[in-house]
Amino acid sequence: MVRSWFEGPSSNYNDFIKALPVGDVEAMNTYMNRVAREMFSYFDTGTNPYREPERFYHGFVLGLMVELSDRYTVTSNRKSGFCRYDVMLEPREASRDDAVILEFKVQGTKEKELSDTVSAALRQIKEKDYQASLAAKGSPEERIRKYGFAFCGKEVLIARRRRAS
Repeated sequence: MVRSWFEGPSSNYNDFIKALPVGDVEAMNTYMNRVAREMFSYFDTGTNPYREPERFYHGFVLGLMVELSDRYTVTSNRKSGFCRYDVMLEPREASRDDAVILEFKVQGTKEKELSDTVSAALRQIKEKDYQASLAAKGSPEERIRKYGFAFCGKEVLIARRRRAS
């Protein structure tokens, strides 16, 4: 089943992997929404809290990151700052690539719009100081890309915090 997500002439998988390190949020959103609509099931992404849909999305996106393991050290759910980030990509060659932090949020009852959920994810990155471990290793703030991923069923919204904020 997973293999079929990335096969065929309409697959934009490589476009997503190229878009993430350079900050092409539009391409990332296009890919994730296409896959969510065409491939995900309500049973995967449903709102039942016992199914933990955030773990499903987290695992899916983490699986996409495997392709970047030659350029990045990819880690998941590690402590940095005041809490645990979802996914971090630490560049193997800092002179070539920026570091990346990803935070995932499933839309809750408090957020009216998916844009509110993505804003909460980006705010969490900043408030919990997830970039602390990267900064301790010498990554300058302006070389750390921060992405919030918001999910609601088969809808996805990805946004990027502008540099140095």
